Amino acid sequence: MTSDIKTFTCTIASGASLSDAINLRGYTPMTLIMPGTWTAASVSFQTSSDGATFGNLYYLSTLAVTEYAITSPAADYQIVLPPEIFFTGATHLKIRSGTAGSPTNQGGARTMTLVCREF
Repeated sequence: MTSDIKTFTCTIASGASLSDAINLRGYTPMTLIMPGTWTAASVSFQTSSDGATFGNLYYLSTLAVTEYAITSPAADYQIVLPPEIFFTGATHLKIRSGTAGSPTNQGGARTMTLVCREF
């Protein structure tokens, strides 16, 4: 049986660092497609299990809790997301330009595409 694939988009507004929320209910992220223009910055995430309260996405790595961030993505990159991190228990997702400790405002509206599979 093959899983259905669905794409979602979200936008980081010009002068902002955090996107609007994506409702992932029933889907698991597989690939992040960066926009054709991107102000240089890492990418990190916020997740929510209720769509109202969001928290920064961290994972356990070698017994240390680390913020999950994609460093130095470029415009038009298609980034495969590791299924063990994305996004157990999360029903909603926001994408951040930069990290929690160092958000980076984008120089224009940036729309990202998230390719997901049904679970």
